[in-house]
Amino acid sequence: MLAFIGRRIAISFLVLFGSSFIVYNMEAIAGDPLAGLAESSARNKEYLIARLTAQLQLDVPPPARYFLWLKGVLGVFVGNLDFGRTRQGGAVLDLIGAAVPVTLRLVTAATVLAIILGISIGVLSAIRQYSRLDYSMTFVSFLFFSLPVFWVAVLLKQYFAIGFNDFLADGQVTTPFMIAIPLALGLIVAGFIGGERKRFWISYAVSALGLFGLLNLLNLLNWFQSPGLGIVLVFLFSAGAGIVVAGLTMGFDHKTARNAALSVAALGAVLYVPFNMIPGHWLNLGLLALMGVVAVVVGVFTAGFWAKEDRGALRRIGGITAFITGLFLILDKLMQVWNPYVNSDAISGRPVPTISAANDLMDSHNYWWQLLDVLLHLLLPTLGIMLISFAGYVRYARSSLLEVMNMDYIRTARAKGLTERTVVVRHALRNAMIPLTTLIAFDLSGLIGGAFITEAIYGWKGMGTVFLESVSTQDLNLLMGVFFLTSFLAVMGNLLADIAYSALDPRIRMGK
Repeated sequence: MLAFIGRRIAISFLVLFGSSFIVYNMEAIAGDPLAGLAESSARNKEYLIARLTAQLQLDVPPPARYFLWLKGVLGVFVGNLDFGRTRQGGAVLDLIGAAVPVTLRLVTAATVLAIILGISIGVLSAIRQYSRLDYSMTFVSFLFFSLPVFWVAVLLKQYFAIGFNDFLADGQVTTPFMIAIPLALGLIVAGFIGGERKRFWISYAVSALGLFGLLNLLNLLNWFQSPGLGIVLVFLFSAGAGIVVAGLTMGFDHKTARNAALSVAALGAVLYVPFNMIPGHWLNLGLLALMGVVAVVVGVFTAGFWAKEDRGALRRIGGITAFITGLFLILDKLMQVWNPYVNSDAISGRPVPTISAANDLMDSHNYWWQLLDVLLHLLLPTLGIMLISFAGYVRYARSSLLEVMNMDYIRTARAKGLTERTVVVRHALRNAMIPLTTLIAFDLSGLIGGAFITEAIYGWKGMGTVFLESVSTQDLNLLMGVFFLTSFLAVMGNLLADIAYSALDPRIRMGK
């Protein structure tokens, strides 16, 4: 294994060297940074040309100039990485360093959600092949996959931002939506429940009537203007999520797994009041992350007390349930600050923004206000990117699992009397994940590359915007800085995918 990794790293460096050399020389030959100044009528034109020539070392031939640039890149091994200077004289590394956090904040959540939801629904669609759910998800995935991202962004701006902000003026669901929403969501719920035609329509009627009653109750409570969950709903939602996690991991009839999940959810309810007593100005991202790690560790040990066997599986259930419970606690806290946030002078009753990465007028030192502001600015771009990526994962996961489910060893596992959950989760899904691993690795390694169209539409200045700027201004050093960083991560993603293959399939011997 170590020999394989060493060879792949060596090959990766050769690929990076060759590709960067070709890109550098092609861009240097294709464009002339002095063209704009040569056509200028400025009196000091000759001085400006001489200064830019010296600054960008344009008097050195491109092949030799590449190695001068490469010398600064290799300074990373002595702690002095240097991508050179931009045309404006600033350090390329500083500009990229400012753009990378923006891009990660924009793309990471969308990609992770697309992977989780896409694979989950794709697996469910494959298990229920040729069912109503399968046909519906196939239609939806093809629809989203074919939609241009700029068109989706415009629709999100119109209906999820402007429309929702207008709705918040009175916060009451009107009669047409009171009828349309339960009818539409009822179909989705009934499709996931599945079953024969009679069961489907019964599920549809019950879910539609339940949603209709829920919307009326929310109107009476004026919930959309002053939302909240409270300790009871936090516990119920956490317990429900924990039972689902336990059922998928060890089976829905496994009493010990269910009790372990419920005990972790109950512990979260006990901590509800102390958590809400923490002042907002005490918190920051690091402290909140530390609290999350502690919560997961406590969940792992709490679930471990129930273990007589399968201790590892129970601990995983406890850790995942604790994480989900923590998310519900955070969601409830954000709902508590929703009303004062929306009615503040910086927001003026229109909380969902259509442009920019942050509200410059927001000066609150309350961390919950800051977190809510960041999440609302992320809402539209994250949703747009997720819908497009989600569709691809649904199709890949479905086709991959269907291919595995028709193999001989799956029929053998069923013939041995294993439950369908065990056959799918422990045998089929593991091998179905092998082709998906490559897709996931490249998507995760491509996070830092940015999203050109989405950044332009929503006014974010991330790596995509920096890349377009470098091309339009013929800024070679800036272009190479973006290219080298993104290509390095792509190569490393490919390496990690190869290593993950051996973990998913022990038959793969990468060292030989």
